[in-house]
Amino acid sequence: MNFEQKHIDALKELLYKMADDQLIIGHRNSEWTGLGPVLEEDIAFSSMAQDKIGQAYQLYSILNELGESDPDTVAFTRNAEQFHCCELVTLPIGGFDFSLVRHFYFDNAELLRFESLAQSTFDPLAMLAKKYKGEIKYHVMHANTWIKQLANGNEESKAKMQNAINNTFADALGIFEKGPYEDVLIEIGFFMGEDALKKQWYDKIKTFVESVGLSIPALDSATPNLGGRAGKHSAYLQPMLTEMTEVYAIDPSADW
Repeated sequence: MNFEQKHIDALKELLYKMADDQLIIGHRNSEWTGLGPVLEEDIAFSSMAQDKIGQAYQLYSILNELGESDPDTVAFTRNAEQFHCCELVTLPIGGFDFSLVRHFYFDNAELLRFESLAQSTFDPLAMLAKKYKGEIKYHVMHANTWIKQLANGNEESKAKMQNAINNTFADALGIFEKGPYEDVLIEIGFFMGEDALKKQWYDKIKTFVESVGLSIPALDSATPNLGGRAGKHSAYLQPMLTEMTEVYAIDPSADW
């Protein structure tokens, strides 16, 4: 298929927001190393962090093939305003309840996104999605298992899960923030679009959350936390980037 410049621009926007999401949530997940409530969760969050960063690297590599800078330069030399990640992934890890619900919201959306992208008309992205959707499926299983376990634990654990689900919902809706090339992405068959993805996601998580005795806010009950896709981030992101890029600043030849 021959792509026009608008198609390439649309594709780059999609790849940047996906890669930036994976890189930043990967770093945030890594912050649980040594802090998890049990040893197994130290290992689990560290492992998922490695997976996310690996996925980010591959997405940045496709961008490099489309004329963007190499993955190290793209990942480690931009400032906060140049990142296209959603606000949900930039937030500090907080308590385990918040990080678990963020993990639940984000990875359920990512699995549906990658399943959709496996049918993309851009073959490199379709191949990448097919490669990693199985990996993300395990992330979803981990999140769902813990949500169910804590929802059916005691009154305190159930209340913490319900509060985290409610309090994080507006941030989660920011995952589906549209960019300026949304119509182009749909028209050319690169991606099914954020509205369709959001509906699939909401239907899926609502069914699951209610099955474990919890509830989910109505889709139109919260104002989405938007701006991240356009580089408008809270004060949390830049300090995290400064910490994340510390090794690269000292030794640019260091490997991921």
